[in-house]
Amino acid sequence: MSKGRSIGFIAAALVAAGAVTTVCFGDALGIARAQSAPFDATSQPVEVLASAKPWLAAVPGGPQGLRGKVVIVNFWTYSCINSLRALPYLRAWNERYGDKGLVVVGVHAPEFAFEHDAAKVQLAANELKVGYPNLQDNEYAVWQRFANQGWPGFYFIDADGRVRGYRIGEGDYESGEQLIRKLLTEAGRDLSDVRVSPIKGIGVEAEADWTNLGSPEAYVGYDKAEHFRSPGGLRKDRSESYAAASDLDLNSWDLTGKWSVGREFATLDGAAGAIRFRFHARDAHLVLGGAPDGRPVRFRVSIDGAAPGVNHGSDVDAAGWGEVREDRLYQLVRQSGGIADRTVTVEFSRPGVRAYVFTFG
Repeated sequence: MSKGRSIGFIAAALVAAGAVTTVCFGDALGIARAQSAPFDATSQPVEVLASAKPWLAAVPGGPQGLRGKVVIVNFWTYSCINSLRALPYLRAWNERYGDKGLVVVGVHAPEFAFEHDAAKVQLAANELKVGYPNLQDNEYAVWQRFANQGWPGFYFIDADGRVRGYRIGEGDYESGEQLIRKLLTEAGRDLSDVRVSPIKGIGVEAEADWTNLGSPEAYVGYDKAEHFRSPGGLRKDRSESYAAASDLDLNSWDLTGKWSVGREFATLDGAAGAIRFRFHARDAHLVLGGAPDGRPVRFRVSIDGAAPGVNHGSDVDAAGWGEVREDRLYQLVRQSGGIADRTVTVEFSRPGVRAYVFTFG
């Protein structure tokens, strides 16, 4: 979701939403520093966490150990770029205040089917250095009890077990840390020796270039796909040959080669194929899934028909080469110069790869 939406609009949308609404929110779209829990949320958040399962990384002393602590609950999912860009702040807060009575709890609520796999979530959490307790919420039970509405979601709970602040979306982390310090001070903790310093993400976790972000997330599966430009349109749930569009306007995309497009993702059926997207942003990412045989799938990225060079993302080299090994988000492009409308092309070397969603930053 783009950066300019008003807080009032978001608040109204959250109240009107159904039991489970799943949206990746961008910068500062949430309701920051609210003095009560969200509409229809539980009044006993610590009790909800204490009875939840399974824990992929447990609370020291067990979930009952959350009582009397200041707790931050973060709803996240490991393929969501908005969730990934929040991790540097959560890690830093855990490190700074973990011995002062703060417990950071991740609640992993999956967007895609592959994120239901506990082994894949655990692998991703390890690679992302998520060193705090982490709960798997495949059925959205905790999500619904908190009345959460998107990723990333943040809930600030005081030592008496009350939600004292919440937000949905990225941004305004400074006020989040101020609230943490306030709640810990109220709980009798001395923070005089804890230095507050700037927190900066690197690589895929770096803050988005919001000024130049002109492309929203774009799903490939037909359930949420928009602005598809290959001749003949998307054909659902069957293997079809696609051709490139004669031209792509901004935020449109196409396929070439033989693909099966399902609700959640498109699978390459042919020996080779490609996907293109016309975007305006510093960064371009694509969530990809590996082939069924488990062997890596090589791919090559080009920008406006040329190798990316210094504009390559963290998952490709300067010539544009990369490979799909795990089901996750892959950073294809990080531009170092001026930002303009560009076309990113991803060519795959063999069948079986799955493409889920483009995201930008």
